[in-house]
Amino acid sequence: MSRLAVLGAGAWGTALAAVLAQRHEVRLWARDRAQAGAIARERCNSRYLPQITLPAALAVGADADAALEGAQLALVATTVSGLRETLGRAGKVPVVWLCKGFEAGSGLMPHQVAEQVLGAGAPFGALSGPSFAQEVARGLPCALTLAAREAQFARAAAALLHGGRLRLYYSTDLAGVEVGGAVKNVMALAVGISDGLGLGQNARAALITRGLAEIARLGAALGARPETLMGLAGAGDLILTATGDLSRNRRVGLELAKGRSLQKVLAGLGHVAEGVRTAAEVAKLAHSHGVEMPITETVVEVLAGRLAPQQAVERLLARDARAEGGG
Repeated sequence: MSRLAVLGAGAWGTALAAVLAQRHEVRLWARDRAQAGAIARERCNSRYLPQITLPAALAVGADADAALEGAQLALVATTVSGLRETLGRAGKVPVVWLCKGFEAGSGLMPHQVAEQVLGAGAPFGALSGPSFAQEVARGLPCALTLAAREAQFARAAAALLHGGRLRLYYSTDLAGVEVGGAVKNVMALAVGISDGLGLGQNARAALITRGLAEIARLGAALGARPETLMGLAGAGDLILTATGDLSRNRRVGLELAKGRSLQKVLAGLGHVAEGVRTAAEVAKLAHSHGVEMPITETVVEVLAGRLAPQQAVERLLARDARAEGGG
């Protein structure tokens, strides 16, 4: 039995901690002391996973140092905005993060943030793939990809987490795993808007396919491997997030299509929809690398309130015919 630390008690961190606690000694850290106390007493994260009873063996607390003491691996389950600070707490414990997106302002991928905080030679990686926290917490099957620069670390970390109904694959394509995980949230917003407008399944399939093409183009510019973007962390995660009813980003798109303001949609969501934060960073990265991403650009315009959802669809439909494989 290994000792693991999970830093962040949101839905995904709590779900993974609950599953891993069946096979390992796991300590879940919550930043908020009151939340940590409530989870520990009630054996339930009533805010993020209200219907899931947590294992008695799962330790929960608000002391990050205590959670990390003796840990063989730390899983950082914060949003991208909290990644830099949380990595600073890890010290010399090997780290794998679960967040998906680019750092606001800098446009850095999570592994680039980790290089700045921990050093390029530190043992770290990213865990991504098609995964809804509620399903994982219920013990339903799930397959994920763990990527790290060093193949030995990727293989060892994946083997540590693999087991039960949680299947792990490993990769050395950090850029591919992170680009796929980040940009699929933007595409899920677009699909949600389309579905909310009642444009049908043909339109949904077209948006997913062309969205994957945008992911592939940006991925190529950032050094990702094509096979990664066609795998779990790319196409797999995109399909789930764009079509699944548990997808927060899809729900935001559905609500925007009804004419609700972004502010009201997010206030009612109760969770973070990373695509909202990520869209502008993706558009800036695409522009700086000369990559054409019309769906992403249109989503940015809708989120900023400069374009109505129906106008966004008309803009995409009005684009000139071109050879498939182009923009």
